Parts: sequence; structure tokens; C-alpha cells
Amino acid sequence: MKLLNEKYNYKLKLFLLSIDEGITGYRDDSLNTVKQNRDDYEMPLKILSYKELYGWTMDEIVAEIGRKNNCTFCGVFRRQALDRGAHLLKVDCLATGHNADDIAETVLMNILRGDVARLNRCTSIVTDNGDGIPRVKPMKYTYEKEIVMYAYFKKLVYFSTECIFAPNAYRGHARMLLKDMEKIDPSVIMKIIHSGETLKVKLTANLPTLMKCSSCGYISSQETCKACVLLEGLNKGLPKLGIGKSSKVKKALEEIKEKNSACCNSRTCNENNVEDLNDKTCLCNRLKNIQPVQIC
Repeated sequence: MKLLNEKYNYKLKLFLLSIDEGITGYRDDSLNTVKQNRDDYEMPLKILSYKELYGWTMDEIVAEIGRKNNCTFCGVFRRQALDRGAHLLKVDCLATGHNADDIAETVLMNILRGDVARLNRCTSIVTDNGDGIPRVKPMKYTYEKEIVMYAYFKKLVYFSTECIFAPNAYRGHARMLLKDMEKIDPSVIMKIIHSGETLKVKLTANLPTLMKCSSCGYISSQETCKACVLLEGLNKGLPKLGIGKSSKVKKALEEIKEKNSACCNSRTCNENNVEDLNDKTCLCNRLKNIQPVQIC
């Protein structure tokens, strides 16, 4: 993007945004690559951590929840962290590195899950979460192997190690299925993407309505966003609270609110506050009040 921006004078102001999930031996190493990119390409870099935003690292979450379903936490927190980072940087749009393989896998996952809402938008090259900052996928039609070959022959500095928790992810099953199908038909990835693009959801389908989370103010399809539900479970010693049927989650949340309506008074709120906020500020207010950073 930097190369094309300079070659064709697009006059884009590019920033680097990276999320530190707190995965020892994976993200801490990859961040060194990101910092090298910052220096090599002379681009401002903002790093946001789960610890800063949520009071938990992924290592701590896995220690609490185990190796099963931990990718649910990471996926929810990462998506929200990217959006929060985009707001902090005050950018017009957020470009992600999703490639053709990623999108084809997502189409398969949403079909297997029967997730109509996500299936309707997962192939869109531009998506809007309702927060005013659209996401764009400039490498939507680029194969993963093409990106690796380009980086290799151009001698670019990149990090290619898989997340240590990834083998347990649901996406892994879709990836294996896709690779097996690709051996039979090399064009299957583009065909799946095209199928996703041409799918139309019936007007009578029950699609979620976007609203603001009652706890943190972030865009959500429920009264309480998934991130807050997961955090509530972690902070209350109920790590599986946000995993399962929404009706059970809603009932459990109501019971928790009845017991403690003032503040969560959790370990996260009292011990892991963002540096610029008061010590007594609870987690939900911390997420609301994170101030924009100044980019030099």
C-alpha cells in the first residue's frame, strides 16, 4: 500500500495498527517485526494490548478457560480492539490483511454454522460496523501463497509463525476442508468467494439490528456486546458465560446484575486500570473513556 501510494500519488496518510493479545512466544515476537516495518517504512505505529483494554492477556484467559473456545475470546476482543484503535488514530478507514483464502474459509465457516447475518457480508470488500469507520480488504482476491511468494522474493521482513492456540480453532477445520478441495480443483477458493458474493438473504430473514452496548457503548447487535459478556464471565469466575445459547447468557447476566448493580468490583477493575484513568474506575467506564492518542 505504501509503494502504490507513493507510485501513483494517492495522497493517503498511512498508519500502522497492531494488537498485542498477550501471547508469549507468538505476539511478542511478531511485534518486533511490526516495529521493524515501522522503522523501514517510516510509518507511525500504534500498539494496543488486551491488557490495556480489557485487563486480561490471552495467556491469562487460556489459563482460566482452557484450550477449548479460547479463540472465541480472542476473535471478539481483537475485532473490537481494532475498531477502538481506528477511533484512537482518527482514521477514515481500516485496511486489514484478509486474503482470498481467509475469505473462502469464512464463507465455509458461516455456512457450517448457519450464520446468515455474517454470510451476507463476509465477502464484501468494504464493510461498516455502524461506527462510521469502514473496513476494507485490499487483498481480497489475492491468494495466500501469492502474498508469501511476493514477500519472499522481495526479501520483505515478515512474521509467518502460526498462533500457538490456533490448532484448536474452529477455522482450522474449514481450512483443512478448503485445502483438500483445492487439491481437486485449484480454482475452488475463487469459486467459493463468488458464491458468497452472489448469495442473497431473503427479506423475511431475521437479521440483527445494530445498537450501542449498554455497558461500554460499543456497537453491538445485542443490549450487551459479546466482549462485555465475555469479560463479565472472566471477572466473575464464570469463564464460559459468553459461550453457549444467548438465552442462557442473558439469564445469567440478569442474575449477576441483580447481585451487583453498582460496579463489577472485579480483579480487573481494581488492579489493572489504564494508566491515565482513576484507580476506582470500573472496567466498563475504562472502555468508554479511553482517550485518543496524539500521533507525531
